[in-house]
Amino acid sequence: MSPALQVKVLRVLQEKQFERIGGVKTLLVDVRIITATNQDLQKAIEEKRFREDLFYRINVIPVHIPPLRDRKVDIPILANHFLRKFNKLKRKKVEKILPETMECLLKYPWPGNVRELENLIEMIVVLKEEGSIDVADLPDKIVNSCHVRKINGIEITDEGLDLNALIDSFEKDLLARALEKAGGAKNKAAKLLNINRTTFVEKLKRFKITQ
Repeated sequence: MSPALQVKVLRVLQEKQFERIGGVKTLLVDVRIITATNQDLQKAIEEKRFREDLFYRINVIPVHIPPLRDRKVDIPILANHFLRKFNKLKRKKVEKILPETMECLLKYPWPGNVRELENLIEMIVVLKEEGSIDVADLPDKIVNSCHVRKINGIEITDEGLDLNALIDSFEKDLLARALEKAGGAKNKAAKLLNINRTTFVEKLKRFKITQ
């Protein structure tokens, strides 16, 4: 709100009265005000962009709503709600969101929050018209966020990978292959891996490999 509008709103809240534009009669009001912002109003007050007296008038019962990326449990609920909504509004027949597509939606950080999700579903419904929403229907920026690279079955995330888990997975795979190639003979399998039989058996027990 501009400084001028802030003054007018403050007056309505304090005096519970206003005049219509061009009017001469003062009207009384008894209303409950709900406000919302994505701005840091404390900082805005320090920068003289927001009136301190108005802030304390409206900041009676503050409610903080976390961004969508911090409440991922809401994403499937909202996505399916918007799917039903736009199917009805646009008279389309997009039946469902496939599981792998939903996984991508869950991994995307949603910088635009709920409105971005709503706009995405509307766009897909309009363009697709019918069928199911699959990964190919998503914008590249969302698809790229859900692609998880793997090495020997171990996921590489933004935080990196678990080196010990990768080594264990690789070793377990080698033991199982050697045992299979040796027809279940532990002596032969140990020789294929160039380790003694005792070590081989201990590793089988550790990784719970049976044949």
